[in-house]
Amino acid sequence: MSDAASDIGLIGLAVMGQNLALNIADHGFKISVYNRTTEKMTAFVADHPDTPGDLVGQASMSDFVQSLKSPRKIVIMVKAGAATDAVIEGLVPLLDKGDIIVDGGNANWNDTIRREQDLNAKGIWFIGSGVSGGEEGARFGPSLMPGGTPEAWQELEPIWKAIAAKVDAETGKPLEGAAPGKPVEGGVPCTAYIGENGAGHYVKMVHNGIEYGDMQMICEAYDLMKHLLGLSAGDMAAIFKQWDNGMLDSFLIEITAEVLAQKDPETGADFVDVVLDTAGQKGTGKWTAISALDMGVPSPTIAEAVFARCLSAIKEERVAAAAILPGPNTPFKGDKDAFVQAVHDALYCSKICSYAQGFQLMRAAQKEYGWDLNFGEIAQIWRGGCIIRAGFLQKITEAYERDADLANLLLDPYFKATIEQFASNWREVVATAALHGVPVPTFATSLSYFDAYRSARLPQNLLQAQRDFFGAHTYERTDKPRGEFFHIDWPDPARPQITA
Repeated sequence: MSDAASDIGLIGLAVMGQNLALNIADHGFKISVYNRTTEKMTAFVADHPDTPGDLVGQASMSDFVQSLKSPRKIVIMVKAGAATDAVIEGLVPLLDKGDIIVDGGNANWNDTIRREQDLNAKGIWFIGSGVSGGEEGARFGPSLMPGGTPEAWQELEPIWKAIAAKVDAETGKPLEGAAPGKPVEGGVPCTAYIGENGAGHYVKMVHNGIEYGDMQMICEAYDLMKHLLGLSAGDMAAIFKQWDNGMLDSFLIEITAEVLAQKDPETGADFVDVVLDTAGQKGTGKWTAISALDMGVPSPTIAEAVFARCLSAIKEERVAAAAILPGPNTPFKGDKDAFVQAVHDALYCSKICSYAQGFQLMRAAQKEYGWDLNFGEIAQIWRGGCIIRAGFLQKITEAYERDADLANLLLDPYFKATIEQFASNWREVVATAALHGVPVPTFATSLSYFDAYRSARLPQNLLQAQRDFFGAHTYERTDKPRGEFFHIDWPDPARPQITA
């Protein structure tokens, strides 16, 4: 390859692919781009003639591959699943041993494990990299979560660290001010090697599951203030803006304030009130809940956030039910300002539980797949670029710095003390919501999770006795060592016979 060859290539020029390519070019790297539709590639390159690095379009996949420096680094930004497999299948005959394919889509981690095995057998390296931050993050600095072989990561690392979001080394707050052609200088990059094979895509999936929880919790806070307290969208915008300046500061709280302050361009009404209450989803939250169920890891807050979106989707059925099923119709009579503070506290406590569940899930996946995950570092790279970026994440990093083997975030001194401080308000909010018929699935489920986790004895002793009764599933005893199982001869309960 000549010195004029490109440093990296990118396939797939939808919104995310275009913005990631521009980000790479902004940092001075020469990048070749290819799209299945040549016209789209040609228009994209023509629209951006002045990038600091070279943006080079290639009309054929063969020319695209030949334009890259060795070892070739190729980023795929196409739809997850069959489309990704099709691109890989087309690339393989054109590549040499030691070349690197990077999947930057929202791939299922099992697909990533399979693809790495298949490609490594052919001598080609494969990296599955989570890319979080949406369109703006891809353009000006995403959070990047690469998984694969360390050797492949060493080749990709300089580019990934250059284009990732940056945070202040001391405060951990995102560095802002990036503009087309003028990336942010300095700071700590929001990327790090996650682990082998599917680790990067798994961590990105859990990130998205946590994101589902964060968004649903914010919706519940909004719903309580709107329907119980009767606050206007403008009033709530001011409250969320205030919260964003405190311990709840985060990208999602920030944009919630902006959304609530927005007026509808067509009617002049509050924009939020003209948006239909049916939420979409792309599947990563569902994958998180399914993975938790498969591994037996309690992640009820994340699951409830997914179910809340599912319930929102049956709009016509809910409208019909609203005319048939009555609920409480009692006005709120408490102190509104005090209740707003209680909602703040309930949101923070529920957030702690949701993240605790997400990190427990990653801890279980680490054992399941043989990964070596650095949980404090994962929290660090989520501080900038990604959708869940928040000051809260610094507290998680500090928790794992205190105890790298922390079993659950709830056991960390900071989070323990915070919940102790806010617990009464949290309980008040959940109880008040129930009495007034306002659904708060993630607030309530997080509280139940907390109460169950802190219980030395749960009622599943009765459940296991029931299982032994109808299915001879056996049980363990409180007065015998763990691992010894027993069964009662239930058909004659007057004379139970206990057998080992």
